[in-house]
Amino acid sequence: MKLFDVYPLQDITPVKARGCTVTDEAGTDYLDLYGGHAVISIGHTHPHYVGMIHDQLQKIGFYSNSIVNPLQQELADKLGELSGCDEYQLFLCNSGAEANENAIKLASFVTGKKKFIAFGKGFHGRTSAAVALTDNPKIIAPVNETLNAVILPFNDLAAVRKSMAQGDIAGVLVEGIQGIGGINLPETGFLEGLQELCHANRAMLILDEIQSGYGRSGKFFAFQHHNIMPDIITMAKGMGNGFPIGGVLIHPNIRPWHGMLGTTFGGNHLACAAGIAVLDVMKDEKLVENAESVGTFLMKELAAISTEISVRGLGLMIGIEFPTPVKEIRARLLGEFHIFTGFSGTNTIRLLPPLTLGRQEATRFIESFRAIVQQA
Repeated sequence: MKLFDVYPLQDITPVKARGCTVTDEAGTDYLDLYGGHAVISIGHTHPHYVGMIHDQLQKIGFYSNSIVNPLQQELADKLGELSGCDEYQLFLCNSGAEANENAIKLASFVTGKKKFIAFGKGFHGRTSAAVALTDNPKIIAPVNETLNAVILPFNDLAAVRKSMAQGDIAGVLVEGIQGIGGINLPETGFLEGLQELCHANRAMLILDEIQSGYGRSGKFFAFQHHNIMPDIITMAKGMGNGFPIGGVLIHPNIRPWHGMLGTTFGGNHLACAAGIAVLDVMKDEKLVENAESVGTFLMKELAAISTEISVRGLGLMIGIEFPTPVKEIRARLLGEFHIFTGFSGTNTIRLLPPLTLGRQEATRFIESFRAIVQQA
């Protein structure tokens, strides 16, 4: 049987990893500054994480949500404490797309309305409603096309106000920081204005923190850099350090009823063990603070390398934009310097390393990157 060929692949086969280092089958070590799409939050194969999953497997790996699973409440308690969002309610699922699907459904239930606003260069997932609100026609199949999706320019509050005036908007879906779109930051006035417009028009403000959350921005959630309190917050990538898990944080004013949302695998015992381990390590090793400190250092040093490039981001969510395509630069970083990076579009390199990244590892990247840029 052939694999369905939808992924462009690097010719590298990782066989083990530890911390910020990935090792291939030939024994070559690579510095991981991409974290598998921002998934690796506490570093590869962290001992506490491995131990928690191993120990849980010796007890019970899975049962459905028809029984009591105390690990779900432990995860909720630790998440509330570390994030500062302890007043919210938690619904557990399996992925970022699923988190956004449930958030969209929830907002429609609460408001009784159908239309949603999202923004240019946004990305919210590949499932039905989430992909309809993603600004990428290439991945929207005809069945996903809907008049209920309104895509507006990012950071354009006037456009949102005009659309809201129709009175049929159920919610606004916006990323805490646009990831795939190129590490684009929302303006404080934009987010505060969205919250005001949602409140005034009986709509839900949904913050997609799937990539920007879980400490990556130097705060637990990127929206916490601004003075807002969303109705719904979605999260996934960093939650399980590679184990599939997603979640929706739901404002206390939204009341649940049995059957309102549901999932077979979401919040299973193994997923909760992974999620609890991540929160334990983040707290004990002060990884949110580390992301802020090392990220600030990285951005300052990178910006000083060349006036030709634009460096933007928060914490360890960084975009480096060039006036020309970055394909060759990324290829040299990987082939010559053994450093994984990501990209957005053709001209932007994305850095999404584990939150454990240290100054020494950051300096290795800076020196390698400088060598390439100065040779160009």
